[in-house]
Amino acid sequence: QVQLVESGGGLVQAGDSLRLSCAASGGTFSSYTMGWFRQAPGQEREYVASIDRSGRNTVYGDFVEGRFTVSRDNAKNTVYLQMNSLKHEDTAVYYCVATPYDLEDPEFDLGSWGQGTRVTVSS
Repeated sequence: QVQLVESGGGLVQAGDSLRLSCAASGGTFSSYTMGWFRQAPGQEREYVASIDRSGRNTVYGDFVEGRFTVSRDNAKNTVYLQMNSLKHEDTAVYYCVATPYDLEDPEFDLGSWGQGTRVTVSS
């Protein structure tokens, strides 16, 4: 079972950038499709982005609108989420998730989740 640890969250101002990292251990990282989700206070979990095993293919939630980029470094067992032009409404706890399923149907609910990293964007 893969273990995931997110980092890189913090307090920033609207318009700033942040790069989140998610380090994996205990599994073969390159065999997992990886995803990012977020959950704001009082709201349901929201899909952010996902990336296939090779890193060549990505999918994003509708709200991203080109502001976020997901990438991975299989040599470092790490997936990243670069977030630019942050807005107050991006404030949330961000989670990464790993699944052994394909990007087309990742079944993230069945995956391994990290503990999350908090992002706060002041307006």
